[in-house]
Amino acid sequence: MTGTHLQVYPTVSVLSKAAADLFAQAARDAVDRRGRFLAALSGGNTPIPLFKLLAGPPYQDELPWTRMHFFWSDERCVPADHPESNYGQARGNWLARVPVLEGNLHRIKGELEAGEAVKDYRERLEEYAEGGLGWPRLDFVLLGLGSDGHTASLFPGSEVNIDPQLAVVAVRGSYADRPAERISLTPSVFNSARLVLFLVTGEEKAEALAASRQGRSDPSRWPVQRIRPRDGKVLWLIDTAAASLLSR
Repeated sequence: MTGTHLQVYPTVSVLSKAAADLFAQAARDAVDRRGRFLAALSGGNTPIPLFKLLAGPPYQDELPWTRMHFFWSDERCVPADHPESNYGQARGNWLARVPVLEGNLHRIKGELEAGEAVKDYRERLEEYAEGGLGWPRLDFVLLGLGSDGHTASLFPGSEVNIDPQLAVVAVRGSYADRPAERISLTPSVFNSARLVLFLVTGEEKAEALAASRQGRSDPSRWPVQRIRPRDGKVLWLIDTAAASLLSR
């Protein structure tokens, strides 16, 4: 099924439970059909309640963890044990508490120099490439939306016309008054995914959500508009606070 769908939830907890169920179903379906499940995770505060749910029952006991592979949509250029590491956040709140195989955690090595980190991650993605691509077709991508309109490490004002053959880029400089020394997957990778799930919560996200979803097309200002899977599905799960400026 292709297309974009938006669902509004009254609270973060209800939204997170819905996201956990979607993740679980996507994992089961992928393993049943293809023998493995490939997911890309994001950082920030929004997915933490989801991570904590997936670390406990029933998901902890029922999902096919040994056939699940985890990648990251982006990463700060920091070591894995740094408080701002997206990998460290997911591991501490979730992945260290379920029986996933250590070799199935494919982190971006933020401790490396940016060019080396890009090269290392590109090579890791190529190991799982399929369909003539230089990267895997991900079964599930988890993304968020910043109050400035960024998603992954694609910031307002960043390069729009990224080479479509590139899977990973280094993000340098400063966008929207926030320093950015990061590594990010590109829209090409996200747009080949089977399912992209956006989680957006909080009143501070309302303006960016309304502008990027219902405003004019401006992918330089609103990088989230670059995410349009060719043969996949996009789901937006948002709470009522984030939805407050959307028109019916």
